[in-house]
Amino acid sequence: MQRTIRILGIDPGLRKMGWGVIEQEGSRLSFVACGAVLSDAALDSARRLRQLHEGLGAVIAAHAPDEAAVEETFVNRDPQSALKLGQARGVALLAPALAGLPVSEYAANLVKKTVVGAGHADKAQIAMMVKILLPKSEAKTEDAADALAIAITHAQFRSIRQLSARA
Repeated sequence: MQRTIRILGIDPGLRKMGWGVIEQEGSRLSFVACGAVLSDAALDSARRLRQLHEGLGAVIAAHAPDEAAVEETFVNRDPQSALKLGQARGVALLAPALAGLPVSEYAANLVKKTVVGAGHADKAQIAMMVKILLPKSEAKTEDAADALAIAITHAQFRSIRQLSARA
């Protein structure tokens, strides 16, 4: 009998941090919940990061995932934007780690290739494929759909790792 694993996918962002929770039992994936943690742009950076940390902590407490997956940051031409995204990504890595979860990281192109079949898919294609792979999903924002795609990618790669370990 295969154990059900609950996976939290996180799409880092300073303004909006998408999150999605799925369950994996063997090769079957099912939708649990998704949404976005928001930070108040009127606050200073430290307080915005605290809002993101507390919001992710609440998601983790509410949905009790077994593992987490975070999208890696792509290279940004604007150093200020890259720094802010890096700080938000730090929160995305820290919150599940503090909760004792193993955290994996996946490049954006790998997530797109895994879910859509093309490494340069756009947001609409990702959202459409997430809806096909998780028919009961309710991603109302691109950030939530992206987070579910990250969780799906983690599920696929953890299955591959398990098969390799058995071989």
